[in-house]
Amino acid sequence: MMNKKFDLSIKAASLAIALLLIAGAAVSAVAQDTVKVLESKEAKAFVPTGFYFEGQSAPTQMRNSGVAVIGGKQHVIVGLVDTSGYSADVAAKYEGFFITDSPIKIGGKKLGTGAYGFGFTRDGKVNIHDVGGKTIVTAATSDDDELKRPRPLMFMVVDGELRFYKGRTYAVVSGG
Repeated sequence: MMNKKFDLSIKAASLAIALLLIAGAAVSAVAQDTVKVLESKEAKAFVPTGFYFEGQSAPTQMRNSGVAVIGGKQHVIVGLVDTSGYSADVAAKYEGFFITDSPIKIGGKKLGTGAYGFGFTRDGKVNIHDVGGKTIVTAATSDDDELKRPRPLMFMVVDGELRFYKGRTYAVVSGG
């Protein structure tokens, strides 16, 4: 009789531990998927005032910048820069910077930790370039015709997904 009670206690304890582990994994998965877009005052602490790309540097358009936090610890920082001083070929492909402090996905494509330039194309893509100008990722974009007040550049969370917008055109960004 003592062994049956002991066996039941072990089974109950094992079940409780298993349930706690499952619950902890679920909470961890939810925490990894949480996305927050920082308000402009808070974001200013993260956004660089200028950016270097292909041998040139340009000041950041602070009003057209944004910071998103994925899972509580992954930061993605974007901003348009003033490309008026850039050569025509550089300005045509490079609109701003895209910085991530950990691997992410943009448009479903993997992007490693780093500081990059970006440019949206007219044929529905966003290109991510290293600071030397080499294209690292090309991802498909979508248009959001329901967006009421598009801005030149912004992050927005829609139905739990992080969207990186230039006007009404966006690419989805997620944890890597």
